[in-house]
Amino acid sequence: MLIPVTTRPSPADLEAARNRTIPDILPAPGELFRVLFCGINPGLYSAATGWHFARPGNRFWPALHLSGFTPRLLAPAEQDLLPGYGLGITNLVARPTGQASELADAELKAGAERLAILVERHRPRILAIAGVTAYRTAFGHPRAVTGPQPPSPTGPRVWVLPNPSGLNAHWRLDAIATAFSAVRTAADTEDQDLFPERTVVLPPSPP
Repeated sequence: MLIPVTTRPSPADLEAARNRTIPDILPAPGELFRVLFCGINPGLYSAATGWHFARPGNRFWPALHLSGFTPRLLAPAEQDLLPGYGLGITNLVARPTGQASELADAELKAGAERLAILVERHRPRILAIAGVTAYRTAFGHPRAVTGPQPPSPTGPRVWVLPNPSGLNAHWRLDAIATAFSAVRTAADTEDQDLFPERTVVLPPSPP
């Protein structure tokens, strides 16, 4: 059983976190599921706290807010609020590591198979994978770039986002937020196509 660390994890906490996993955050069956965000794998900091994208310096939560997916900046500890916005979080690989580069190619490819099953079961409208290098390996698309991917006859639309980790220094927060905004625009379009008879009320975009 995962017991979250409520203070800044110590080196011992981080080492112990190698044996932990983080549960997916998903809307309940039958509820609106607009976007499933998929990270590469949990970092040790996230595994120690029990919160996705929890390490200070990770830009996921700020980008989510700046792109208008949430009406305010959520803390990682508030991740359980995401299903209320039709959003979810999972990872390609459940095993925590200090860096994503510690993962074997076989783990990423197995993660893609697991993700396909998860998507088939929960049916999000858009699957947004954060990390183009991992996406290339996991799904066998070595020339893929960030942005929308070629449509599939089955399954949701797939979008590749920049990795929001602070280690991905050549992507600035404003550029990451712009990439997230494109996914939100696509999600808004999906809402309007499915519900043309009503106005879909969404969290307001920041000024």
